[in-house]
Amino acid sequence: MIVYAVILFTVAIIFHILGVFIYRGRINLIHDHHQTHIKASDKKEYGRSFAKAIFCISLTLIISGSIALFGKSKSILFSSIAVLFAGLISSFIWIVKIQKKYNGGIF
Repeated sequence: MIVYAVILFTVAIIFHILGVFIYRGRINLIHDHHQTHIKASDKKEYGRSFAKAIFCISLTLIISGSIALFGKSKSILFSSIAVLFAGLISSFIWIVKIQKKYNGGIF
């Protein structure tokens, strides 16, 4: 479980750094076709909203990895995976809502 936790922590750090860059205005890190219909005046707020969802993904990975460090039992494994999937699903739903709000659709 330690390897699993280390992998999740590493990916969480990467997502956190990506979120910081996007939050500070580097929305060019988000693919261009996700920004085709966003007004220039909304780009800053779009980037900040998108970054918050990325931070949620990072937090999900950290929580799931932390749970995995408690042991090797099946209940801990299932708890860690349940937190991982619940957090990722809610984050992706959040991203879809952001895309619909600012871009008028997912693509």
